[in-house]
Amino acid sequence: MMKKWLPAFVLLILLALVSLFDSGTLTGFDDPNISGADTAWMLAATGLVLLMTPGLSFFYGGMVSRKNVISTMLQSFICMGIITLVWVSVGFSLAFGDSIGGVFGNPMTFAFFNGVGAATHPDLAPTIPFVLFALFQMKFAIITPALITGSFAERVRFSGFLLFIILFSLFIYCPLAHMTWHPDGLLRRWEVLDFAGGTVVHMSAGFAAIAAAIILGKRKSHGVAHKPYNVPFVLLGTGLLWFGWFGFNAGSALGANSSAALAFATTTVASAAAMLAWVLYDALMGRKISGMGASIGAVVGLVAITPAAGFVTIGQSVFIGVCAAIVSNIVVYYKNKTGIDDTLDVFPCHGVGGIVGMILTGVFAQEVGLVYGETTTFLRHLASVFLVGAFTFGLSYTFFKLTNLIIPMRVSEKAEEYGLDITQHAESLSKSTTTEQITVMIREAAQQ
Repeated sequence: MMKKWLPAFVLLILLALVSLFDSGTLTGFDDPNISGADTAWMLAATGLVLLMTPGLSFFYGGMVSRKNVISTMLQSFICMGIITLVWVSVGFSLAFGDSIGGVFGNPMTFAFFNGVGAATHPDLAPTIPFVLFALFQMKFAIITPALITGSFAERVRFSGFLLFIILFSLFIYCPLAHMTWHPDGLLRRWEVLDFAGGTVVHMSAGFAAIAAAIILGKRKSHGVAHKPYNVPFVLLGTGLLWFGWFGFNAGSALGANSSAALAFATTTVASAAAMLAWVLYDALMGRKISGMGASIGAVVGLVAITPAAGFVTIGQSVFIGVCAAIVSNIVVYYKNKTGIDDTLDVFPCHGVGGIVGMILTGVFAQEVGLVYGETTTFLRHLASVFLVGAFTFGLSYTFFKLTNLIIPMRVSEKAEEYGLDITQHAESLSKSTTTEQITVMIREAAQQ
């Protein structure tokens, strides 16, 4: 028996027992406010957003070295298990419960989905079942910590990673979701516009990624020319992400309406523009047009349009995509000249993409943007970028330090040499690696 896993197993059993007392989700089936069209679209959108997490696992998994593919992909997949239970038990309450100072929700408001049934909610879900709103938001909570994994790929201890994502979700993601999307949230009352998660998802993941890279340090192979394991995996992941992002952005309209259609269109166009801007900028700088570049550019465009999707025109979305791709490409180039080992460029792509998107939302947002002669929204967006960046980086750094005290987050040198697939999960893509060899490598890595 591995006693170190006993607390986690006992906690899961206790959670299962407490969950038996739930009965709230079996109410509200006859609510006359339910819109069939809105409900149908949001069911589809919720499924689309969940698909993004497996898509991300292929996107990241294809970028790392062969010996770390399974580990990298599993770090995304496991979020669908852990964050789902965190969200049901207390996370949804922290994000959308009764507001406490506009910063986070009362953890008891919807604990274990108490009161989250099939009926509508007048403020949060006026035309769809409240439980559907909670599940839609849960998919955002799942993918956000998964995004961070690209920053510490190839060197993080799996058990330490699990503890960190729980802390991140409870104390960073949920308060940010509350501040941004709850009717009484601090940033919402300040009239900061974030249609689908430029701050909540992408900036938070980006700044947490920088904290992770600093705490864990550089890989032993950092600075050595790296060959991605499988570029077709990256292309497949990009396609799944792009497809799922229609649920991410258009679903944030919370109904089958004009805002959803606009967000669908701007999402498509911004990503296309960013993909072309990335590869053409690469070509201009003397680099080859590549599948990796096209994939990364498309994702950066999706990131940048996320906060603006329902607030800008299709033409403006072209500018946002092009601008974000060029800025992120430049940041990737200069980041590689520093000593910071953000393995898969999470900050330059998601953090910087989110920042560009939030700033340009303040520039172009219909009627209140800078181009309409208004300065208030733009200035508040600039302030929110600094506020969210400081909040996320500061707490992420603290939680990485705390986790490191409880469970050393970095694997041993020998474990890094053999790869995380074998040393963390006893699995290997290599058909020639025997079970006996795997056992020996796990033992050697553990002895360091």
